[in-house]
Amino acid sequence: MWKTSLVAAVFGTTLMAQGTMAQTQPRSAPPVVKWELQVMRDGQQIDSFDGNTTVGQARTDTHHHVVQNSVGCKDVPAGSIDLARTLTISPTQADVSGVTFLIDTQETLEEPSTRTTSTGCKLPPQPRQVSASHPGLKVPPGDWTSWTIVDKDPNLVYRLRASVANNP
Repeated sequence: MWKTSLVAAVFGTTLMAQGTMAQTQPRSAPPVVKWELQVMRDGQQIDSFDGNTTVGQARTDTHHHVVQNSVGCKDVPAGSIDLARTLTISPTQADVSGVTFLIDTQETLEEPSTRTTSTGCKLPPQPRQVSASHPGLKVPPGDWTSWTIVDKDPNLVYRLRASVANNP
């Protein structure tokens, strides 16, 4: 036991004498990013998400929009579809040049075309699942950045802006 204490004492003294003794300094907390995401369908905003998320953390939100379509030969309301949209967003880096995000999304879209039976009766639109990921969407400070999810039928674009929130 005496040897261990002596070694620790000598080692500690040596480190202090060399000026290399490690000092504990408080680590600064990762920045918090304030962000806003608009979902644009064929040029019109149809949904939005926003939040404050710490760099390195992820946030997942799901929005539901149930639509009911008129179907059949009598054009009766029926055939509802849950147009769910799930967004997972994570700021991975924030500096003076902007914020970089990792984004994953899953969308349920309603097909834009109307289908009919052979006798001319309306069928409900079919839901379509769309999944997309962006490994590093860079958003400059003060600007909107667009990311196209679906090119056409419909055109679906996410617009994102972000800033580093003031820490208390």
